[in-house]
Amino acid sequence: MRGFFTVFFSLILLSAPAGAADGSGSACPGADRDCLLRQLEETTASITEDKWRDISLRELAKSYAQDGKTEQALALLPKIKNPDTQAMTIRGIGMAAAEQSLDEATYTALFNKLTIAATKIQHESSREIAMTYISMAQAFAKQDIAAVATADAMTNLALKHKAFGEMAEIQAERKDAAAAMATLKRIDAESYRNKATRTVTLLLADRGMMDDAAKAAHGITNPTLRAEALQYILMRQKQPGAKQ
Repeated sequence: MRGFFTVFFSLILLSAPAGAADGSGSACPGADRDCLLRQLEETTASITEDKWRDISLRELAKSYAQDGKTEQALALLPKIKNPDTQAMTIRGIGMAAAEQSLDEATYTALFNKLTIAATKIQHESSREIAMTYISMAQAFAKQDIAAVATADAMTNLALKHKAFGEMAEIQAERKDAAAAMATLKRIDAESYRNKATRTVTLLLADRGMMDDAAKAAHGITNPTLRAEALQYILMRQKQPGAKQ
């Protein structure tokens, strides 16, 4: 990670015109996030290479969203040229918001705006991936009904299955076994549903929810995957501190 940022900011300096990113002007106080965000946006605008400017815009959008400045974050999306980076930026904004315990109306408004932004992505696969990221963020924010609606609207079946699988994992991680199992039932492809159910079983067992893990494992129709899930439950039961 340190190597990435070293290369990244070295390229910023090489790409920027004189005076834009060379430390000229007044430095921000280290604790002044608003000032630092303004300077970062100014510096990002001076990056001449599309790839590195897109990456900087993505990270800036996440920083804005972490500070609750979602409008500033959303305003950066049209400036990003690469469709995959646009999708990743939508993910970053959504996940940052999901960590903030906002009210339902605020979440609804934000995710609606992210969905509109996703529909504007020209590349089809990137557009569908962006929708997957939105449904994941909604699940993290415990907006499960909205997350299901987002996934249901997807046209790429493989990515739709992935969206439901990721959603079920998130629900299992927050110890909502009933929600996770309901989400798994929405996966039409048996092979993918089996794989996703195995993962959910392991997550539930990790959280000491052995009864729920056993019920999940029972629903796996692939005998190899079911055997792996059952063996994992047995192994976790013998580990110190495991709940049974």
